[in-house]
Amino acid sequence: MNNQNYDKLLDLFQNRRSCRRFKSDPVPEEMILKIIDAARWAPSGFNTQPWEFVVLREDRCRNEIVRITASYWEDCVEMEKARADWQGRKWELKGMTNEPGDYSQAPVYIILFGDSRYLDALPMGVQSDHHRKRLIYQSSLANAFSYMQLAATSLGLGAQWYSAVQTPKSALLIKDFLGVPQDFDVYDMMALGFPAITPPKKPLRKLEEIVHWEDGNEGCFPTDEKVRDFVKKTRAWVTGVHKKKAAE
Repeated sequence: MNNQNYDKLLDLFQNRRSCRRFKSDPVPEEMILKIIDAARWAPSGFNTQPWEFVVLREDRCRNEIVRITASYWEDCVEMEKARADWQGRKWELKGMTNEPGDYSQAPVYIILFGDSRYLDALPMGVQSDHHRKRLIYQSSLANAFSYMQLAATSLGLGAQWYSAVQTPKSALLIKDFLGVPQDFDVYDMMALGFPAITPPKKPLRKLEEIVHWEDGNEGCFPTDEKVRDFVKKTRAWVTGVHKKKAAE
């Protein structure tokens, strides 16, 4: 067993944090290509590799993405009013978007698109099961995106998942703006740049709480009360972090 390799890998995982404040320094093309090259090696269902990557570095392109997705954040603020009281403080989304130094200032956006035509390579037993076919497709894209995140971290870059591009309105308009076929799927977008902050560590559930040896009976899993406590804890962490960033 090579514990040294594992320790290096775990350190990479632990240092991968979503970064929401970026320097204006340009990211070398070599680094961008290394991130996408890493994603090529991600596992995909039956090696279908159903991915395409669009890199945006020009201000006009990135500004248009910001404009298209702006309404999503307005809707989020309004929808937070419907949150159950027991979940704690309302998430005001301050420090998340459209503020100096936020994701919109990242010098590079990488949008990961899915091309479902590659799913023709799946076995017929999978193709006939539309639910499983979709899960394999999305898992493949998720693997590629995770590899991108880890590669960015290994290069000393900051990255943020920007899933607002996935909404039907945003996806439609983004594909139209970029000239991407409308039957492609927008999986996610990475805002990429040199970090202007050090993201705080996040609270994790304990290992012994999530591992269940040889048994999966109901008593092994968290009670409703414990789950609710964790929901309140992690929401308090998220709102606290972003309120702090907004104040800086």
